[in-house]
Amino acid sequence: MDLKVLLSPPVAFLIYSAFSALIYLYGKMTAPIEDKSDELKRSLYGSGEAGPEERGVPGYKPFLLISLFFALMHLGVLVIGTGSLNIETGVFTFILMMSLGALILG
Repeated sequence: MDLKVLLSPPVAFLIYSAFSALIYLYGKMTAPIEDKSDELKRSLYGSGEAGPEERGVPGYKPFLLISLFFALMHLGVLVIGTGSLNIETGVFTFILMMSLGALILG
């Protein structure tokens, strides 16, 4: 049997799904039973103080540049890694470096 068949995406996905389901079922079987009688364990804030009333998370705006940087970096590496060594890959690499530099410098 050719082992390359195991690395094809549909077969690898089925193997991964079966392995993940086994791990999930094992975790579900070995997890302790939840104690529903103790209300303190079920409360959101249990230190004796009143919980904060203002919003805790400022939003996604501070993380937008970081997420764009990593998205460009990962997609660029995928495109460069799957391409061959020619002038188009060099031009794409140059454009990728310029766009990442523009994101870093603001």
